[in-house]
Amino acid sequence: MFSLRATMFHPGEKVNAKRKFLVSRGIRHLTCGFISMFASGVAWAQTASDGIARTQNPFHPHSSSAHLIQQLSFFTLAITGAIFAVVAGLWLYVVIKYRQHGSNEQMEEPPQIYGSTQIELAWTVIPILIVVVLFLTVARILFALQDQPVPQNALHVDVVGHQYWWEFRYPSYGFITANELHIPLGEPAGTVTTGLKLLSADVDHSFWVPSLYGKVDTVPNKENDIVLDPTQTGVYEGQCAQFCGTAHAQMLLRVYVQTPEEFAAWAKRQQDTAIEDPAVAQGRQVFETQSCVSCHTIRGTAAHGRFGPDLTHLMSRDTIASGLISNTPENLKRWIEDPEAIKPGALMPAMQLSGDQIDQMVTYLATLK
Repeated sequence: MFSLRATMFHPGEKVNAKRKFLVSRGIRHLTCGFISMFASGVAWAQTASDGIARTQNPFHPHSSSAHLIQQLSFFTLAITGAIFAVVAGLWLYVVIKYRQHGSNEQMEEPPQIYGSTQIELAWTVIPILIVVVLFLTVARILFALQDQPVPQNALHVDVVGHQYWWEFRYPSYGFITANELHIPLGEPAGTVTTGLKLLSADVDHSFWVPSLYGKVDTVPNKENDIVLDPTQTGVYEGQCAQFCGTAHAQMLLRVYVQTPEEFAAWAKRQQDTAIEDPAVAQGRQVFETQSCVSCHTIRGTAAHGRFGPDLTHLMSRDTIASGLISNTPENLKRWIEDPEAIKPGALMPAMQLSGDQIDQMVTYLATLK
């Protein structure tokens, strides 16, 4: 059988088939590379008209830490881009120079040369040097980020990752909020104003706001600390960057960088207890007689749960469901009716309330500003 198959193909045909296979594989690799570069460029270009990155874009830094990470990214892209250009150029040179010129041309295996000391040294030493340079550069950036001092007068915030939302505690102000972190802009802009203590209530999460800082894990029973020194006011989006369960991809967050005056006014409002409006007493009663009070806190009421977000000033937030949908009465009603339909994997159960009960509860929650 072996001798029969061997006589079916001319040696030149086998070499030609092998060459065609290698060429087609090389074209696929080049195409994938160009597509990846194009996609990165599109993501890089997505910014809002006011210059603030509304998407998670590490190429639009607005803090000293993000600038260092951007410089490292450009340096790495330059080195890897040069490698890509050299390898692709050599490949194209070989394909063009040694291509088949005629369909009837006799194809033969070229002579094989082994044992070139110069070539062996080149493809061993050069990659090692590249890896060493990248390692030292990354280490320098990491140490620079970790060594940033936190001023005594800086705002301290405890960031706690939950499945699947973010809790923000302001110990110096005495209140807790969720999913939307508010911090002041330094004077002058770019000075350290905020120190974050990163914690986890359950599994590993990762706090990542690309325009302000790199990815930093929140690990159970361990504390990680970072500092923020934003250079411009605005809204910066981020998310959990560590797979933490079914709804990991929908564990979003926002950072609101405000002027000191705006932040002080916001913090003062957050320190107030919940508004008591007699007109929505029925909705408050529905809330307090359901198991909602076991998971949520509304200061000034009987609700003291800690498993879910603090709702004392729920309507002061732009989003609900950890940044997934806009915070409107209509969306709030949908969220209470069936959280799983909006955020698959969410740990909040559907309360099986009647339509009237949900309407009354939404009317009450809408007053929590």
